[in-house]
Amino acid sequence: MSRFTPRKGMPSPRLDEAEFRKRFLAQFRDPGFNSLAQELDKIAAAAWDAYSQSRKAPRTRKAGSQFADPDYDLSVDWLAARDAIVDAHGRHADRSKRTILLINCSARSEHTCPGEMSKSYRLVEIAREVFAAAPGVSIELLDLSRLASEYGRHIHPCK
Repeated sequence: MSRFTPRKGMPSPRLDEAEFRKRFLAQFRDPGFNSLAQELDKIAAAAWDAYSQSRKAPRTRKAGSQFADPDYDLSVDWLAARDAIVDAHGRHADRSKRTILLINCSARSEHTCPGEMSKSYRLVEIAREVFAAAPGVSIELLDLSRLASEYGRHIHPCK
């Protein structure tokens, strides 16, 4: 047994139903949703039920023979992400193709901040042009500015 004990005692992040409803329904404040108030009440109730029951992976399937516990119920979203990682690993291992990954780490864009595009994005575009001119090279772009400017994108903290 470990002689180290994890330090715990931070306040719970769990919301009560009233606060959950308030935050959930905040995304529907536009007057275009006014005629859907009854439907939104039902949707908010279903969302509260999922939250209060901690259903983080509501859609699952059996893990299968490639896992230590084939009968374990795994999230279909997790399995899809895993399949994408396995596929990416295969592409990475293929030495016949050279791929350059360019990453724009700036959260800023002309869509989130007044003015012009970020210097980081401009530099990524210059790098893309340089590598595009090289024979046998493909380019992948990871544009993290989309997390701040594109609807529905979030970075969730590691647990």
